[in-house]
Parts: sequence; C-alpha cells; structure tokens
Amino acid sequence: MSYRPKALALQLPGWRSHLLLALIILSFAGMLTRAVYLQGIRNDFLRQKGESRYSRVIELSAHRGMIADRNGEPLAISTPVESVWASPGDVEIDSGQLKELAEILNLAPGEIKKRLGEEGRDFVYLERQLPPEQAARIVELKIPGIFLQREYRRYYPSGEVMAQILGFTNSDDNGQEGLELAYQNILAGKPGSRRVIKDRLGRIVEDVESIRTPKPGQDIVLSIDSKIQYLAYREIKHAVEENKARAGAVVVLDSKTGEVLAMANVPTYNPNNREDLKVSLIRNRVVTDSFEPGSTLKPFTIAAALETGKYTPDTVIDTSPGTLSIGSATIHDAHREGLLSVSQIIQKSSNVGASKIALSLAPETMWDMLHNSGFGSDPGSGFPGEASGRLRPYAGWHPIEQATMSFGNGISVSLLQLARGYTIFTNGGMSIPVTFLKRDTLPQGRQVISVKTAHEMTRILETVVQPEGTGPLAQVMGYRVGGKTGTAHKVEGNGYSARKYIASFIGFAPASNPRLIVAVMVDEPSNGKYYGGEISAPVFSRVMAGALRTLGVPFDAQANNIVLPQGDGMLKGDM
Repeated sequence: MSYRPKALALQLPGWRSHLLLALIILSFAGMLTRAVYLQGIRNDFLRQKGESRYSRVIELSAHRGMIADRNGEPLAISTPVESVWASPGDVEIDSGQLKELAEILNLAPGEIKKRLGEEGRDFVYLERQLPPEQAARIVELKIPGIFLQREYRRYYPSGEVMAQILGFTNSDDNGQEGLELAYQNILAGKPGSRRVIKDRLGRIVEDVESIRTPKPGQDIVLSIDSKIQYLAYREIKHAVEENKARAGAVVVLDSKTGEVLAMANVPTYNPNNREDLKVSLIRNRVVTDSFEPGSTLKPFTIAAALETGKYTPDTVIDTSPGTLSIGSATIHDAHREGLLSVSQIIQKSSNVGASKIALSLAPETMWDMLHNSGFGSDPGSGFPGEASGRLRPYAGWHPIEQATMSFGNGISVSLLQLARGYTIFTNGGMSIPVTFLKRDTLPQGRQVISVKTAHEMTRILETVVQPEGTGPLAQVMGYRVGGKTGTAHKVEGNGYSARKYIASFIGFAPASNPRLIVAVMVDEPSNGKYYGGEISAPVFSRVMAGALRTLGVPFDAQANNIVLPQGDGMLKGDM
C-alpha cells in the first residue's frame, strides 16, 4: 500500500468540478456554433471583410448622347477622360512621389495631403477629367491606393458660335445650361458598375462581375443648320463691333415648319474653356431676354384693323401735323407725312397713324391679335428660361397705353416671340409653333388672321424695303423681301432713356412664297447710328441672302432688283 500525503488527498467538491466542466463544454460549443454560423450560415460576413482588402466596386460612366445639327454634323460629343481618385486608408506615398503627383495635377502638395487625410473616407477625388496622357504619367508613379476612373468630358466643336444654344455640362456630365439642360433626360445615360479585384498597387488583376451595365444616352438631331448658324454669328458679331453696341442677337426660322435654323448671340463664350466665364455671357438673349419691340409690332396693329373690315390697305389716315396728343402725353412721328394710306403707315413707320388706327379698335380686338400671335406667353420651344414677355390684360388699358402699344411701347417680347409672331404673315394667317429639334412633318398651326389679310400684309411689308420705306438696306439680290424696321428707346428707371436704343429688323423672303424669317436686334449702338433701318436691316440682308443660297431657294426677282435711295442721309427713321 502506497503512501499519499494528506494534503494531496484533498479533492474539490463534486459540484464545482461539474460546473467547470460544463463551462468548458459550453465555451467550446459557443465557439463551434459561431464558427458554423460565420462559415456556413453567415459566410458573407467573413467574405466581405476579406474582399474589402482587395475587392472594389467601380462606377462605370454612361456615354452621353451626341447632339448633331440637321445635316448630321456633331455639335456636342463626349470624349473619354480619366479622373484620379484615392482610398486614403490604402495610400502609401513618399515625399518624392507626392511632389511629382502635385506637379502633374497642378496642385499644392499640402492640398493633396489634406484630401488624403480626410477621416472616414474610402473614396476621394484628387482631380477630375484629365487627358489620357496626363493620367498615364500618374500611373507610372505606381502609388498604392491611388486609382484612375474612366469618365467622359463634353466637347463642343463649334465653340463660341453656338454656345448659348447648346449650353454645357458639369464635371458629372449633367446638363447645366441651354439644350444640354433641356434634353438632359434624353441625352444622359444611366451609369453602371462592376466588381473587380485589385492588387496593392491599384492594378486590376481580375474582373469579377458586372453589377449593372451602363446604358448610353440617346442622340438628338437639332433643327440648326451649322452653315447658316456660322453666317448669322459672323454678321451679328460684325454689327455689334462696327456699331460699338452692348450686345446683339439674330434668329433664323423656317417659316413653314417653325424650325430654328440659326440663333446667335454676341457677346458669347467658349464652352470648352470656362475658367473665367462670366455669368452674364451664358444666357441666350434671343429666348430669355425681353424688350420693347418698337415699330416691328405695328404690322399686328394693322392686321387687326384689316380683319375688322373697317380698313383696307388703301384707306387714308391724316397724320398731320406729325403729332398726336392724348391727355398730357404727345406721340411723335420721326417725319411729318400728312395723308398716308394704311400701307404707307407701315412703309413710313408712322406712330401717329398706327395710334389713330389702334384707338378706333376695341381694346379686346387688339389684345386678341397680340395674344393669339404668341405675345404674353412663352413660345413653347422647351428652351430653359424662355421669356413670356409682358402683355397686360386689355381691361386695364388706358387710351394712351393702347395707342403706344400699337407701335411697340408698353409691351415686351423676346426676339424668338417676335420671329414666331411673323409666321402669321408667311403662312396664310397661321401661327406656327417653334422648335429646336428637326421636324420631319409640318406642325399643326393656329389660324390667327384670314388668308386674305395675310396676303395683304405681305404686300404691305414689301413696301418697307423699297426706296421710299424705312428699310431699303434689307433688300436681297434676286429675291423679293418683306419686313419691318424698329427703333425703340430703352426702358430706364420709371421712363425711357434719351440716348439708349434697341435697333431691330424682322422680315421674310422670298415674299412670293416665304421660306425664311430672320429677326435681328442690336442693343445700345453707340457709334452714331441707331435706327433699325441703318443697323439691323443690313444684317438681315446678308444673313437672309446667305441662308437662301445655302438652302438652294429659287429666285423670285431679277438679279438687279436692288434699288436704294439716292444721295446720303436718305434713309428714313422709324421712332
């Protein structure tokens, strides 16, 4: 029998050993259960933790749709570029690499450090939309945690010529102005994404899966004709520079379809380089700015009068002595003319004659003519920010307001509204809706005046460009032309400026079967001339002549049809 010391013979109580054994078993069971849960039931947790070290989801930019002119010429296209981004927690960069990276990105090293030091960020852009050659230099640095992402940058081949029409996109390729904004939902595609595996240097070593396929945007075809657009831009730019004007604008409409063939603004900007862009240059004056149209509105007054049957083109009105007093106000003609027919009131641009005719009409009759011609409501072109102008309800008109409105004072319009309004004279009395998109079929118009009145107005407007009229400089070789001059004092404060004018001309050709409407506006000319017949009519002539030749429109007059007034200073004003 062996001897055991009494102290060693002590044993733990039975319940304590059982408890210890149970705890050990429960611990192993818990770990086993957790292992089964993580590796069998919830295995995505460990996979996500592991994949987070080498797996990335990359956004795939969608290709934005192209904008083309009516002949297929590209006006806005998207070119591939690279954007540089970083995963701050994965970046390993030394001072030499930091300096080189800063030089390539044209950033201060401190700025890069600041961006990389942002806490809680897994993604931060260092620079957007770099050219491929610049991005390649960054790749050569082989900096872990810095990656490239393919994006697209918008390019505008026409530059400043079409800037205010097209607008531009931001760094995310979303439309911000112009037609880029108007047709954002059509042009913009839907971005996609894919999962890839990258090594520690940021190189893709395996393309795992496509999560969402990018959907490219749709192309759109505009009504714009690039050749006519360049012509319009060149001529309005020349007019603004020659007359030292504040600004100028021109629009060319297809009088049958309502398509905008050209729309130019000066001053303008280059949408491909917007670093020092002034906000004032962005807006499309033709669509968004309203002004008092002056005498270019007189044809609508005369058309309303002819529609009543009280007047004919030969009805005589006494405009003596060249003034008309209404209450405390006095309306003046630029020249004293005496007895004038209704046709001559337009030809000579008599404010007194137009006022007398307007005052003989019911206010509602005049308002209906203006409203149905599109004034006081937006043109419906879909262009962002298009102006509705101002046409007050006729119930509140005073006689002086009705009189001055007859020659374009007290009412405001946009140049696009004015051009559209003249479609009633070129389409048998029917107003045609305007569009920036190419049309394949004729639109549904709205009858505003009778065919008879429309033809009478066409003949009346032809007299304006004859030597006795206010706009002979609007004549076009080989074509009959109709149109109207306008010279309006600019509104300033609570009244009108004595020295600031808007000179305008709007007309159509060939008058025998009008194809085009051209509207021209020059804002604040300051080089000695200010009449619409002197400044805007020549622009109309050159733009109309070039556009008709571009479209191959047949002549409807002799090649020697141009007859100008004799001597200097024979052009009549139109105030």
